[in-house]
Amino acid sequence: MVAIIKASQSGMIPAPVAVVIAPRENTPAAEVAQELGINTEVCSPKEDNYADSLLQVLKSNQVTLICLAGYMTLLPLEVLNAYPNRVLNVHPALLPKFGGKGMYGHFVHEAVLAAKETVSGCSVHYVTEHYDEGAVIHQRSCPVFPDDTTERLAGRVLEQEHIAYPEAINIVLRQP
Repeated sequence: MVAIIKASQSGMIPAPVAVVIAPRENTPAAEVAQELGINTEVCSPKEDNYADSLLQVLKSNQVTLICLAGYMTLLPLEVLNAYPNRVLNVHPALLPKFGGKGMYGHFVHEAVLAAKETVSGCSVHYVTEHYDEGAVIHQRSCPVFPDDTTERLAGRVLEQEHIAYPEAINIVLRQP
């Protein structure tokens, strides 16, 4: 999220970040967004009318592209249908490998190491109603070293995510 905000504020992404939506008050992401001057709103996935609340916030902030960052829940179909091919997410692996339900954070890196992969990286992809199954927009890779730990690999992959996500946003913004 911070990488996207900073890329927008620097002009690397030719569009403003309209709003950061958090699942509850006082999340670290919302606090950082506010410090960076970004409007924040709260929409809890636990609400009965979550989809409607989310759509209302998105429309009232004139959002045209949704970029998930640290969002660990499937988006309601109503949101995906309202924003076809306009919802992106980043995954800490080279999809289609090591994706799907339960494959997030350290679980992904542990699986990469257990499979003795020599290359890992990240994928920015379109969001669908299934975890990590949308078309890949952009990928960046990094080496996996024989003596890697989950933490070291995660750090290298995160560096690539911070580069890849703004690049992918630019790819999508250039499409008609």
